Amino acid sequence: MAEGMMKAFYGHETYVQSAGVHSELEVDGFSVAVCDELGISLSGHTVRSFDDMREWGDDLGSFDLVVALSPASQRRALDLTRHYHLEVEYWPIMDPTGLGNRREEKMDAYRAARDQIRTRMIERFGEPTQD
Repeated sequence: MAEGMMKAFYGHETYVQSAGVHSELEVDGFSVAVCDELGISLSGHTVRSFDDMREWGDDLGSFDLVVALSPASQRRALDLTRHYHLEVEYWPIMDPTGLGNRREEKMDAYRAARDQIRTRMIERFGEPTQD
């Protein structure tokens, strides 16, 4: 969700790559739906781990900043600072997975997480430069 929002808000002036502690094949459908409400397409995005990035040839040392959205990703990012010069920021974003019983309750939880990410991005990087 965060990668798609960064690209939509700030274009391609900065290279952005989303990574997690564990890789999955597809982005969560609720994440796709709530970003689509803002006109941000996540279709075609995949979730990969830091290890996947290294295996696929990404130079983790070329990144300046890692924004961790969970305690587990913060720990993994801090581990990387032993080998790479990276700045790590932790943004405590609510984890919407597993919240709510009905579809609309789940969508509300994902919207809240999306809006938390959007607020943190604007606080950190300024108002979006893209329409």
